[in-house]
Amino acid sequence: MQPPTEPTTLNASQVNTASQLLGRAFQDDPLMIYLTPNASRRARLLPSLFRVVLSYCLRYGVVYTTPDLAGVACCLPPGQTSLTIGRLALISMRHIPGRLGPAGLWRFLYASHYADKIHNQTAPGTHWYLWVLGTEPHEQGHGVGGAFLQSVIQQASIQHLPCYLETENPRNVGFYQHHGFRLISEVIVKNSNLHVYAMLWEPA
Repeated sequence: MQPPTEPTTLNASQVNTASQLLGRAFQDDPLMIYLTPNASRRARLLPSLFRVVLSYCLRYGVVYTTPDLAGVACCLPPGQTSLTIGRLALISMRHIPGRLGPAGLWRFLYASHYADKIHNQTAPGTHWYLWVLGTEPHEQGHGVGGAFLQSVIQQASIQHLPCYLETENPRNVGFYQHHGFRLISEVIVKNSNLHVYAMLWEPA
């Protein structure tokens, strides 16, 4: 029997449960607050948004979870790290703009422009991309997120490649630094209080 924090791979039948989990994990995330300031509306929207992310990574990457579904990590491997609108549309991204509303969609595209730019600048070569990592709020600090990071780092290390991530939550920066990621740059999204922190793990 696997330890409760031992990463395993998510299967398609778990997507709905995992999307609800990520919705709870990111309810108070600065990026999600920027996209949808209203808390109750955000709680309704986030599971749909993360269902797209999970489905995308199941098709083009890998999604880690734990036997008791205490957390989720969505990763894209080398060659798949640039998100495409065409692929997102295939995964049902077409349903999200209407739920975001015009203002939310504009903020989503605006923040995505900053994230894409900093991603390309920080990791222009072949790399792994840790797109999303979230745990149940009551599981935070219990080693789940660290176990996911070690799985991703192990994959990158085997191929002797860097691993990139960005976070908009300043509280996460120290956590990732503890696991060997370096803060490469910090960008403030214009006309907002949203910060994008670009971080990179590199093999020795």
